Amino acid sequence: MTEITHRFVQAGELRMHIAEAGEGPLVLLLHGFPECWYSWRHQLTALAEAGYHAVAPDQRGYARTGGPAEPGRYTLLHLAGDAVGLIDALGADRAVVAGHDWGAPVAWATAQMRPDKVRGVIGMSVPHRPRSSRPPVESMRRLFGDGFYMVRFQEPDVPEAAFDLDRAGTFRRMLYGMSGDGPSPPLIAPDGGGILDVLPDPEKLPGWLTDADIAAYVEEYAVSGFTGPVNWYRNLDRNWELTAAWHRAPIGPPALYIAGDRDIVAVGARGAIDSMTDFVPNLRDTVWLSGCGHWTQQERPAEVNEAVIGFLRGL
Repeated sequence: MTEITHRFVQAGELRMHIAEAGEGPLVLLLHGFPECWYSWRHQLTALAEAGYHAVAPDQRGYARTGGPAEPGRYTLLHLAGDAVGLIDALGADRAVVAGHDWGAPVAWATAQMRPDKVRGVIGMSVPHRPRSSRPPVESMRRLFGDGFYMVRFQEPDVPEAAFDLDRAGTFRRMLYGMSGDGPSPPLIAPDGGGILDVLPDPEKLPGWLTDADIAAYVEEYAVSGFTGPVNWYRNLDRNWELTAAWHRAPIGPPALYIAGDRDIVAVGARGAIDSMTDFVPNLRDTVWLSGCGHWTQQERPAEVNEAVIGFLRGL
């Protein structure tokens, strides 16, 4: 069986922990929130066996990588810079960059800003959205209210304290609640509460998720906790300011988009998905996974692997 190995790599200013497998053309796998390299466990081995060098880092602020204390050092420019720095540190000229959840905007941005480094780009759950005409946080507050989770995450200290209080419970609620097996409620916190209050703690985990998986996430978060991950959200308006030069700029490399038809994020973005070729002209395919929720590559590993490897072989 293919082995997943671990090491640390200096990627620019950041000492990144990576999990990797295989040899061949480089494929970067960028996780989302609240995840880490472990969310790509099924893809690392499958890609290696298909002839690729698959690398899943813990991104800035997460798990074994950790990150700076200053919230302002978690902008999209930092995150795309980390991806480019990692490509260089691994000795590759270019890579295919795949991202899920928050990793998808990082993948899209890397392909948009540095197409010379990106052979292809794969987004899961979160489609590419062109830069909006106004800062996003106030727009979300008007649309969804102060309880919307991205608005709540602007508060200092409070969101991560709630997540860190019972990490096993946090991962059970998040991974089950937003899956195709869970209720996938709108992430709008009640007055005086947090988003975990709208996500049930399951009596039984779905078949794709085990107690050992939950324990693995808890162990990976043991040192760095949730402050770094939440800091990504605290830069939403700053990202908008910093990306003015790429306003409505196209993404040139060949692209693939994958999402579950029970993913509240993707379902809510159908307009952006249907019009994505306006800004991603080389979008080769959009793959919808029946009955799949938000955790695309964990819930449907075989189907995701097939779609990703088919895309890679077509490059």
